[in-house]
Amino acid sequence: MSTSSSSDVEPADLRETPDTTGAYPRLSDDQIMLLSRYGERKALTKGTTLFCAGDRDCGLFVVLDGRVRVVQEEGPEGESRVLAVHGRGRFVRDLSILTGQAVYVTAVAQTDVEVVEVPYDRLKEAVTQDQALGDLILRAFILRRALHADLGAGLRIIGSRYSASTRLLRDFASRNRIPCRWEDVEEDPEAEATLRAFGIPPDQTPVVIWKGQTVLRNPSTKELADLIGLRAAPDRTAYDLVVVGAGPGGLAAAVYAASEGLSTVVLDALATGGQAATSSQIENYLGFPAGITGAELADRAVVQARKFGAAFSIPGEATSLTQADGYHTVGLAEGDSLVAHAVLIATGVRYRRLDIPGTDRLERSSIYYAATEFEARLCRQDPVTVVGGGNSAGQAACFLARQSPVVNLVIRHGDLCRDMSRYLADRVEQSPRIVVWRNSEVRELIGEEALEEVLVRDLQSDEEHRVAATALFVMIGASPHTSWLEGEIPLDAKGYILTGPAADASDALFETRRQGVFAVGDVRSGSVKRVASAVGEGSVAIRQVHEFLAAAGRR
Repeated sequence: MSTSSSSDVEPADLRETPDTTGAYPRLSDDQIMLLSRYGERKALTKGTTLFCAGDRDCGLFVVLDGRVRVVQEEGPEGESRVLAVHGRGRFVRDLSILTGQAVYVTAVAQTDVEVVEVPYDRLKEAVTQDQALGDLILRAFILRRALHADLGAGLRIIGSRYSASTRLLRDFASRNRIPCRWEDVEEDPEAEATLRAFGIPPDQTPVVIWKGQTVLRNPSTKELADLIGLRAAPDRTAYDLVVVGAGPGGLAAAVYAASEGLSTVVLDALATGGQAATSSQIENYLGFPAGITGAELADRAVVQARKFGAAFSIPGEATSLTQADGYHTVGLAEGDSLVAHAVLIATGVRYRRLDIPGTDRLERSSIYYAATEFEARLCRQDPVTVVGGGNSAGQAACFLARQSPVVNLVIRHGDLCRDMSRYLADRVEQSPRIVVWRNSEVRELIGEEALEEVLVRDLQSDEEHRVAATALFVMIGASPHTSWLEGEIPLDAKGYILTGPAADASDALFETRRQGVFAVGDVRSGSVKRVASAVGEGSVAIRQVHEFLAAAGRR
């Protein structure tokens, strides 16, 4: 980009946003030429809209000349906030083009521009010709989503921190990595002003504001998902495979099944990525020596599965599994059902609840079971407490310590390395912001509407300490999510799914006693509770699915 003299400085609103993080890279001439072969060249006048928030069928735009402004639509009067300005060689779009969701920002020609629009299907073809280009685009999209989340772009959720409905919407948006801004009606003056502008009384919150004008009043997660395109409508009477659970095992199964030609749909009650997606850094996963966040791993897997044709339906909570006429039917809490030749269960486990005084009162406002960027922003500059001694607790403590002045980690034994990987235990002990309470337990949560302190008891001396905390992160183990399968699929004494010889089934290691129903990952009895092993099981199980379908004459 050429420089200007002090007498010819560009106006601030025309300056291109600098690329300081890799979110706004400039394409090489060869890359521009490659994408141009797969797209349509367009000349647009100043003020023309390239795409609007809510669009789902627009492509990726490569800027050949001029400037394009990306904005967030703010309110009912058409106000907008500039998020970025792109010049020649930049590409304009976000991760939604790869995940199938609606775009949550608007792009406008800031000057007369010349662009190339590359549709999604053609973009998939283009990046197969240049792997580095595909990696560059995907990485930029993931970074843009993180930047936009920090800027509060995307959805606006307005409600009370003490409302269970508000908490449900906040958690759903956070776990699905949907950029959003939460405005607390109790403390945020902007929330009250926004409600007045839209004519919404406080007793009708929570509300979701989309595109600066669309308002959902006290919506369900299904309504929110439909708004942004997380739920794919079934496109066939029966699928080859329904994958129940979108954690690492389910995502791996979706990638391999779809890539081998099986019609595949993936369900999850909450979000793609499972508990792995809440990990701030996975450092022992093969091929990522510098580590990778669970959210990025999940997003990459979703993009990969969709590239091969897998469909996703979030939320899609399985409530029943029945069999008739050689088909399996998965009933859903949302009222519909899906029929398939085969079913793969990868519903994983759910964190246990801490049953102590104060939990019922404060769970909606101050207790969390994941430590993502969203939770970290809520707890910025406040002391927090983490309960648990495993890797999830250690990762959460280290992650929260980046922004919280004090992180209290409470474990019931004296050896931090007993249940935590050594590298992680060393990092916890070396952090000046983490205080480890060994041989201790949290006995009570103190505070009326929000957490103020936790009561920590030393198990050896019975001495009790009141410790300041505004949030409690509970990571004390988990139980399998299999209650919906009782009476249908054999489970072990702890509720995990029995497969292979253990289930008196076929020799197929991942098949249950019911032919055509498979289980992988943490939900399977005898599995190794690691991301890598779940991915391995999900991929290997697809070979057994193929064998079942072939034997049944369905492939």
